[in-house]
Amino acid sequence: MEKVIFDTWQRPLKDLRLSVTDRCNFRCRYCMPEEIFGPDYPFLASDKILSFDEMERLTRIFVSLGVTKIRITGGEPLLRKDLPALIRRLNSIAGVGDIAITTNGSLLKKFAPLLFDAGLRRVTVSLDSLDDERFTQLNGNRSKVERVLEGIQAASDAGLEVKVNMVVQKGKNDQDIVPMARYFKEKKHTLRFIEYMDVGNSNGWRMAEVMTKQDILNRIGEVMPLERMKPNYVGEVATRYRYMDDDQEIGIISSVTDSFCSTCSRARISAEGKLYTCLFASSGYDLRHLLRSEESDEVITNEITDIWNHRSDRYSDERANGKSPKNGSKVEMSHIGG
Repeated sequence: MEKVIFDTWQRPLKDLRLSVTDRCNFRCRYCMPEEIFGPDYPFLASDKILSFDEMERLTRIFVSLGVTKIRITGGEPLLRKDLPALIRRLNSIAGVGDIAITTNGSLLKKFAPLLFDAGLRRVTVSLDSLDDERFTQLNGNRSKVERVLEGIQAASDAGLEVKVNMVVQKGKNDQDIVPMARYFKEKKHTLRFIEYMDVGNSNGWRMAEVMTKQDILNRIGEVMPLERMKPNYVGEVATRYRYMDDDQEIGIISSVTDSFCSTCSRARISAEGKLYTCLFASSGYDLRHLLRSEESDEVITNEITDIWNHRSDRYSDERANGKSPKNGSKVEMSHIGG
């Protein structure tokens, strides 16, 4: 029987976010701006990235400690060769109740049927505008909207549940809030708006560019009235709302104005095998050296348990209370998948 472990704030470990690559084919301004992540950027060499065997082993250990939900992230996870094979392997682990991936959608048209056949049932697609000019400006001129929409349609046709994430920046794409809401309401896909967050060190984050949850609700509510919904489960990061004229819902992830640190149950593994206990962490714990040593699963399990038992991260709470983070440097979102 799996045990459940708790941190210093009595938050259980329930969710694992597993990055399979640090590379991405987009250069979104808020994540991987091209002037920093250019042609000469030193991405991880293949021998520095966890193998599928190592990822499966780690996942089994995390499941033994209470994890039930796995999210595959990147970088762009569909750039990782043979990703459906990893999905199939993780899906076979007893105790895994849910596997999802987060993707920019550009390769989804090709891979959606293979992912479904491998056992994937949910996918989250990042899309920040339906306007081609704005979208290409935001993604570093790497993709048109139609390519992502075709991926979304292919995923839906394959049988995958699709959610769409939109990062909203004031003055950049806030004019797209209502058009996005209308479009995905009609398409019957849940749209989640994300407050622009101060993740990493390279996106030039400013509070003045944050469209708050209330700003977003006001924009949509003026044309399509909403009502609040109950959370699906404790620790759900999105606040849920339903359109009053049908059952279609939206969500808002508001870590800037509504901290949800108190119920955070997520651990993150970077592509090179570092364990991060917070999205805004300044450093991680190297598990790769343990995986590649002669140490047993028991030793690795005890190490992870000790790390989680001593976890005290409350970055968003502290920011909301006016406290500066302990270290100004934070891990890049592209490295741990958000």
